[in-house]
Amino acid sequence: MRPSPMRLLQNAESSAFLVSNLVNIRYLTGLSLSAGLLLVLGRRYHLFVDDRYQEYAQKETFSDVTVHPLSAAEETLSKVRKCAIEAQDVTLTRYASWKRKFKNTKFVHLKDVIEEFRRQKSDEELRLFRRSQRITREMIARVPSALRTHTTERKIAWQLRVWAEELGADDVSFEPIVAFGTNSSRPHHHPTDRALKRGHIVQIDCGVKYRGYCSDQSHVFFTGKATDEMRRIFGVVLEAKEKAIKEVRPGVTNRALDTVAEKVLATHGLAEFFTHALGHGVGLEIHEGISISQRAPETVLLKNEIITIEPGVYIPGKFGIRLEEEVIVH
Repeated sequence: MRPSPMRLLQNAESSAFLVSNLVNIRYLTGLSLSAGLLLVLGRRYHLFVDDRYQEYAQKETFSDVTVHPLSAAEETLSKVRKCAIEAQDVTLTRYASWKRKFKNTKFVHLKDVIEEFRRQKSDEELRLFRRSQRITREMIARVPSALRTHTTERKIAWQLRVWAEELGADDVSFEPIVAFGTNSSRPHHHPTDRALKRGHIVQIDCGVKYRGYCSDQSHVFFTGKATDEMRRIFGVVLEAKEKAIKEVRPGVTNRALDTVAEKVLATHGLAEFFTHALGHGVGLEIHEGISISQRAPETVLLKNEIITIEPGVYIPGKFGIRLEEEVIVH
């Protein structure tokens, strides 16, 4: 949940923190900006923006944020002797520039301090996410009607964008994945002009942003009579998803969840065809926070964290099936 300035500095173990990542600035100020800097100092967030954003920022930001002209940033920072910065966001060029300008300031590189707060969503964040989730579910519910006419992967991807706008989304949260037939064996397939043929399996993976909050869902459609192999694998993937979801709760580790799904797939001889993580955190970014994988650092789930559960089986040259939904950790 969004921290107070003092709590953020306490976690950063620093008396000052310069935030440059625009997603983190949005999280801490409530403002969507294309440029700006946020200095966390004492009991206030100090936002530095240019003239384009002055009026907007003054009116729309949170009460513990003081808005300043961007030109004032240099003078303010020159008085800070030690300042934490975001190691993942600051480029070498920007860092070198700061070092030249602020010779008396010691910059300390920190990682994932704000991102860790972002994992646990507030009630308002969950409300916005649920709206995003509902829009995506409605988009997927409309897909069968679009498969009744001559179409292509690219046309369906475009139609998903149209539906997202019609349903009130800000935008899609990532480029929709639409795969027909053998193309579905590629987890991150990019839509092509491939035409739909009766009997094709259709893999859809899409999501939207609503007031900044992302959703992410996957579903499979059969356009003819599914083969015995398709039906069997669909059932196994569905079982893996449902069993993993049943284990989602605060305190469970990412690796334990991955193991649940992996065991289901292994029992049916399909584990080798599961080629990606079981899921990931979702919020202001489509991938944020935790990774649900044996290969990721062991991490426990937090209350009110949003994660995806998305087991999949991909048979090269034949087809793939991935089923995904978002889960709020309760």
